Amino acid sequence: MIVEQRTYTLRPGAVAPYLAFYLSHGMAVQLRHLKRLLGCYATEIGPLNQVVWLWGYEDFEERTRCRGELMRDPDWRPYTEKLREFIVEQESRILMPTTFSPPIGSAT
Repeated sequence: MIVEQRTYTLRPGAVAPYLAFYLSHGMAVQLRHLKRLLGCYATEIGPLNQVVWLWGYEDFEERTRCRGELMRDPDWRPYTEKLREFIVEQESRILMPTTFSPPIGSAT
């Protein structure tokens, strides 16, 4: 399994409105296509005004397929256009498990 870490740096004070907008307009459509939300976190220490998403995929091909389906969903575009008012910067990275990483969802 791979993990995609997506970090969004938001305008100061925009974390709560961004998350509220996601819950009311984005979550349902996104979860139709991306099935493994591993977590969503807001920073408290270090770089502030950031939201970090962790998404799990079996492999890069699954990620490519699922994100492609999401981008083609007609309900997704209006949501992302509105999001631009919150976001200053975004970053995506793919995290590959080490040989000793426990499977996602297992107890350590």
